[in-house]
Amino acid sequence: MDISYNNKRIAKNTLLLYFRMLFTMGVALYTSRIVLATLGVEDYGIYNVVGGVVAMFGFLNSAMSSVTQRYLTFELENGDFERLQRIFCTSINIHVFIAICIFILGETIGLWFLYNKMVIPESRMQAAMWVYQMSILSTMMLVVSVPYNAAIIAHEKMSAFAYISVFEVISKLLIVYLLAITVWDRLIIYAILLFIIQLLTRIVYSNYCNHHFKETKYRFIFDKSLFQEMLAFAGWNLCGNIAGILSTQGLNILLNMFFGPVINAARAIAVQVQNAIQMFSANFQMALNPQITKSYAVNDMQYMHSLIFRSSKYTFLLLFFLSLPVMIKTPMILHFWLKTVPDYTVSFLRLMLCVTILDCMANPLMISAAATGRVRRYQSIVGGILLSIVPLSYLVLKSGGDPISVFFVHLCICICAFVVRLFIVKPMIKLSLSNYSREVLLRMFYVVLLSVPLPLLINYYLSDNFGALFLICVVCVLMTILSTYFVGLNSVEREFVACKLLQFKEKIFKY
Repeated sequence: MDISYNNKRIAKNTLLLYFRMLFTMGVALYTSRIVLATLGVEDYGIYNVVGGVVAMFGFLNSAMSSVTQRYLTFELENGDFERLQRIFCTSINIHVFIAICIFILGETIGLWFLYNKMVIPESRMQAAMWVYQMSILSTMMLVVSVPYNAAIIAHEKMSAFAYISVFEVISKLLIVYLLAITVWDRLIIYAILLFIIQLLTRIVYSNYCNHHFKETKYRFIFDKSLFQEMLAFAGWNLCGNIAGILSTQGLNILLNMFFGPVINAARAIAVQVQNAIQMFSANFQMALNPQITKSYAVNDMQYMHSLIFRSSKYTFLLLFFLSLPVMIKTPMILHFWLKTVPDYTVSFLRLMLCVTILDCMANPLMISAAATGRVRRYQSIVGGILLSIVPLSYLVLKSGGDPISVFFVHLCICICAFVVRLFIVKPMIKLSLSNYSREVLLRMFYVVLLSVPLPLLINYYLSDNFGALFLICVVCVLMTILSTYFVGLNSVEREFVACKLLQFKEKIFKY
């Protein structure tokens, strides 16, 4: 395996994905502020929680999407085109079947739940129904398009995501303008317009794949053995993906049942910031994940382990670098962004960022387990642990807990699941836990220990103003960079950084 070439490809793909992320993140933060102001807190909460009911059925799709990506990436490395096309066409068949199942579940169990369990004002029930139906159609469409996105990732053509996102983001800006001038029910119009954009975006992605990848030209193939093999693989992923959906949308619905749609609006705002920060690691890992699978396919375990270490460590450093100033100055940042901040948003955001950092660090372990194809033990145990989040949260709320308590439950369970992941993955890929602890966990602990005290001290003594915000951001950046360089990186990584800085300095003085 040409490690130098792979590293360059990872770097190129990461840069392209960051271009996409910065563009989409800026527009998402702007549009969410305008949409909240235009719809109002209650309607904004209704949109998010009603869409969450449909998203609950997405566990079927989540289970299959990781399988599709794994099989396409693995077979692409082996170079068998005939089998590659059979895998793609079989995955399309499976995803169409899943879309039909989601439609049936949504129009039966989902409708019953919407009318009988959700806390929605009677006057907004018709609008909620429109949102619900548009969410079902959007989800079905996203399900069928999963194999196309998986093909792009498997081929590592991340430029497609960057370019198509420009179209998607400009369309969402147009929605904001149309919402402001419409004379009809804005919640209904918002749901319909978002569905239209999703439909057009999916068409663009499928056309791109058909023009660039031969195996994505669909023809009906029914390979019974492959069909059963992929479904069996997905079956064990099902437990983990049900847990993932419940820990997000399940908690959202619980909050609605106990506290109403205003609390859902607070969570939705926190999710917007969480997603913006999480995009940084998601783009980096999207570029790196195919290499983890391909290195296992060619049995290069040493390179695979180095990718896992780098992915976990750099993900933590990146998210911590971005999250630290946000967590310290959360109230001021939210007030500047939204003007009117719903109750509990500050606490929700801080806890959700902690969960995000932990989950993103664990993602390389999940990818490596999927690469082996032996996920039964991993998914049944880890999924079982994560499944306890919703019932434990329900018991806490039933006992009188406040909305913040469910996020403490979520964080504690995620910590337990992370530790268990390490012990399960260890024998699957012959991973050294002592090396992982030394190169990732211990170094990250030292980075946090050195980075946090000074910004907290400054925040304690300074009042809330833009000067204090700027100073704290600067101190957070400097402390994180210094602690990362001296204790977060190993000697080889420090030497690499020093060499690059020297080259940059020489170029500057050259001109």
